Amino acid sequence: MTPSLSKFAVAFAVALLPVAGAFAQAPIPPCPPPPAGYAAELWQRAWRLHHEATVVDTHIDTTTRVLDQGFDMGQRANDGHVDLPRAKDGGLDAVFYSIYVDSRFFGDEQPLFAAPPQSINEDWARPKEPGTPNGSARRALAMIDGLVRTVDRNPDRMTLCTSADELVAAVRAGKHAALMGIEGGHAIEGDLALLRLFHRLGVRYMTLTHTNHNEFADSCAPAAKRWGGLNRLGAKVVAEMNRLGVIVDVSHVSDATFADVLRTTTAPVICSHSSLRELCPHPRNVTDDMLRAIAANGGAVMINFNCGFLDADYAKNRSAREQTRRIQEKAARDKFAADSQELKDALAALDARFPPVERPPLATLVAHVLRALEIAGPDHVGLGSDFDGVPCVPAGIDDATFLPRLTYELLAAGQSEAVVKKVLGENILRVFRAVEARALALRGTAPLQNDATDGEPLPR
Repeated sequence: MTPSLSKFAVAFAVALLPVAGAFAQAPIPPCPPPPAGYAAELWQRAWRLHHEATVVDTHIDTTTRVLDQGFDMGQRANDGHVDLPRAKDGGLDAVFYSIYVDSRFFGDEQPLFAAPPQSINEDWARPKEPGTPNGSARRALAMIDGLVRTVDRNPDRMTLCTSADELVAAVRAGKHAALMGIEGGHAIEGDLALLRLFHRLGVRYMTLTHTNHNEFADSCAPAAKRWGGLNRLGAKVVAEMNRLGVIVDVSHVSDATFADVLRTTTAPVICSHSSLRELCPHPRNVTDDMLRAIAANGGAVMINFNCGFLDADYAKNRSAREQTRRIQEKAARDKFAADSQELKDALAALDARFPPVERPPLATLVAHVLRALEIAGPDHVGLGSDFDGVPCVPAGIDDATFLPRLTYELLAAGQSEAVVKKVLGENILRVFRAVEARALALRGTAPLQNDATDGEPLPR
């Protein structure tokens, strides 16, 4: 056994020990009548199991609604996917809320910081071309504040957690556990100091990229590569996350970045919200080899509920519909005056001509979970719905209140109660504890610093 594999094995074994007691302690709510087509006895069993388990979702975007729309999570809404009443009804105990930084906030401020003054009595150099002001960190801070304000408004119902123990304690106390994960590594603006400060604020995972390449890693979205994976700064980012106890999230990254991360990390990693490329050939999804690599690393893949990442036919049909409708809508807007009745009639006609593409059934999501269990094994699969961040989820999992149906479907597919509990939350708790254990082992090591070699490629 190599030293690195031995290290993972020890962390894996240690992390398994506390999970057995990590079950929700709140009374099980009365079981409602089974949905149409569900067997009553199995539904009652699934309901009990679901509400006994600690249910954790590693990626929900309700924080964007809170920040941009003033959404009140304390009230039951009739749109979107998640609020506190619906989370309670659906047995959703804990959520890593996304501190999502859209790629439009990414810029390049490096020229502004390229020539620090030699003395405190001198001013910073002012380059002729200072670069695009980068609002990434500010956007992340504003979203963190939105979640903090939400917790402050609902102190009896939810609490902000920064460790696996705090998560378990919150659930046992009957509170919704709110955690934070940054989506889009450009939030740290290439600065290791900002990474440390976000950790101090409570961030416990970071998705290394979003749909854009950034200062240290390549995304799966752009056709042309920038770094060919991680650069030297990217390797330092991963190492510093290991030191801090911030989970490395490889959703959204390029295949080359994924490989570099697995070679670099000394702690388990996650895909916080990804599905399977074998079942839906999208670059955002993971291959079977990636599943095996994450299992060998001790990490976990959290399955995304987005229709476009689950069903290739849905993705193709929706893309074709939107492209055609967009062209015809532009023609109508060019032809008719804004707010005119003619434009309203034309848009209504387009709505009738281009109805929404039929959603895939819940069985499509279940198929991704089952294949992930088959390839990666029962210790390496979980849930990362992307609720409130996607335009479509499968029929039958319409919002958080429908989550017990997923438990039913997994039992109906022959999965044991022990495996289902792992998928619902035990696996991410194990990973969380293993990352914390690695950080504890690295305690006292010097924080990494930015330097002039950051933009150099990794030796390969």
